[in-house]
Formats: sequence, structure tokens, C-alpha cells
Amino acid sequence: MATTPVQAPFLSGLLLGASLIIAIGAQNAFVLRQGLLRSHRFAVALFCALSDAALIAAGVGGLGVAIGQHPRMLAVVACAGALVLAWYGIKALRRALHPEVLTPDTHGATASQWRVLAACAGFTWLNPHVYLDTVLLIGSLASAWPVPGPRTLFAIGAATASFTWFFGLAYGARLLAPLFRKPLAWRVLDVSIALVMWGIAGKLMLSFLAH
Repeated sequence: MATTPVQAPFLSGLLLGASLIIAIGAQNAFVLRQGLLRSHRFAVALFCALSDAALIAAGVGGLGVAIGQHPRMLAVVACAGALVLAWYGIKALRRALHPEVLTPDTHGATASQWRVLAACAGFTWLNPHVYLDTVLLIGSLASAWPVPGPRTLFAIGAATASFTWFFGLAYGARLLAPLFRKPLAWRVLDVSIALVMWGIAGKLMLSFLAH
């Protein structure tokens, strides 16, 4: 079936959004863990997806151009994000060192929805890579489409990729549940999460120092 003018911007946004979001990162690692724990999955997936949609809308609306003119703003956010990711990396390592808390029932019962969403907000809004991908990159590429219709469809396509990915990750994680019935699997996951977060934190601090 030939691609119609209406489908073209939507599919372009969908593919771009998917290519940017499907990558190992602090946010995805956090959503994966909550999915494995079956703890506040809907709230976490919805928060991440709505956050992406809001940032995409802002970028397509012109915020990306404004932020690009103030690189020091991103540098400050990079520093704050690095500190948050480093702290949660430490918490992940502590979980890995204490196998008695590495069970879905135990951990899920002790983490309130508000605490989980607060952590999720840190991974989302204090990570400059999120702004680079959603606001700057998607925002700049959206300018290739005329307003208002095609550009709006491009943004909707990119946001759809976020909704599909986060809900798929949160609820699809249950397929890995048999593997994570063993404490060793939780150890490996939490150590991996810690390394991912520290790696991203290190890159963010380097970018902050560069400014």
C-alpha cells in the first residue's frame, strides 16, 4: 500500500521516536525493574509516556530552538541529573548486595507509588539526553514538515512510539519473570542498572565540566 501524505509524517515521527527511545538507559532500566516487580507499572509507564509527549510537543512548538541558544541551561541540568543518577546507582548496588530484599513481593510492598513516581521523575526530567532527543532533535526535524497538520502528525507519531514502548516494556517484562525468581538474576539486574546509571552520570558530569 502506498504511503499517503497523511501517513508519511506520522510514520516518520513514529520511526524516529522508536529509534531514539529503544536504547539502554536509566529510565528504561527503571521501567523494566518496575515491570518485573509488577509494582505501579501503569503509573510509571503513563508518567514516562506523558512526559515524552509533553517534551515532544514543546520541541515541535519551538522550545528546542530556544534551548539550543542557551547551552549553559543544559549544563546545569546535566550536573543535577548526574547527581540523581549517581545516587540511584548506589541504591541499586545496595539492593544487589542484600539478596533478602530482591523479591518482587518484598520490594513492591515497601515502595509507595509517590516514591516510585518521584524517582521516575528524576530519571526523566533531570536527564539532559531526554531533552536532546525529544526537544532538540525531534523538534528540529519536525521543522521539515509544514504546519499545522503534517507537523502535528509527526509529533503524534513520535509520542505514539513512546506510549507503545513504555507500556510494552512495563507489561512485557512479565515474560522474564521466571528468570527473576532467583536472587542471582536480581543481583545481575541491579548491578547492571547501577553501572548504566553511573556511566550516564559520568558522561553528564563531563559535559557539565566542558561548559
